[in-house]
Amino acid sequence: MRGSKTPIHAVATWVRRQPPKVKAFLAVISGMAALVFLRFIVHDHDNLFVAAEAVHSLGICVLIYKLMKEKTCAGLSLKSQELTAMFLAVRLYCSFVMEYDIHTLLDSATLVATLWVIYMIRFKLRSSYMEDKDNFPIYYVAAPCAVFAVFVHPSTSHHMVNRICWAFCVYLEAVSVLPQLRVMQNTKIVEPFTAHYVFALGVARFLSCAHWVLQVLDTHGRLLTALGYGLWPSMVLLSEIVQTFILADFCYYYVKSVVGGQLVLRLPSGVV
Repeated sequence: MRGSKTPIHAVATWVRRQPPKVKAFLAVISGMAALVFLRFIVHDHDNLFVAAEAVHSLGICVLIYKLMKEKTCAGLSLKSQELTAMFLAVRLYCSFVMEYDIHTLLDSATLVATLWVIYMIRFKLRSSYMEDKDNFPIYYVAAPCAVFAVFVHPSTSHHMVNRICWAFCVYLEAVSVLPQLRVMQNTKIVEPFTAHYVFALGVARFLSCAHWVLQVLDTHGRLLTALGYGLWPSMVLLSEIVQTFILADFCYYYVKSVVGGQLVLRLPSGVV
């Protein structure tokens, strides 16, 4: 058993010792390899976006299980949950006024679950909430997203307000996990259910990013034209890539911890 773990630990140790530029290069190569793999095994790449929303919903279910079983919200960021509820509510509004499909149903279920988590943290389990660790100001991310949305949004035929809302939820989703990462940065120790939840977010972000990148490749760039003109198409792709890389480092340590059989994830300084 010990021998079977040696190659994995050897690779993990080697990667950990590399300088940041090499780690970034390896992350890009790994991401590209995963994209190639998904392109060949998933025929309808729109299913990747549905899968991303489903994985996000699964992550919320993990949180619900944690809150119901352990009766504690220690390690969770209320601010991340509020940002998540915010972008989901805006995205649902856009879905109702612009398009109504399976994504609307998935977002509705995820929003209801997220609101329940917020309620539990704010009222039922308030005594275990680490308010001093959850010290990332929401306006640090919400305000810039709103400003960007006003100036860079879709150029479709929809009403201006709807287009700005659409852009706002895209930008806010990309950075909504930052308060949760701050909590983990402050505590350095992440208990299993919180780690599972954040890892699910990382997987969901990657699948969503893969959906957009593969759609652009499949349409030979025509999708970018369909999204509009100006900076908006580039900002959509950039938002997807940013939210993927925000969680990439954490996901690496999560997988390393699971492979090593550790129930509690301990993060080195500077990971998140």
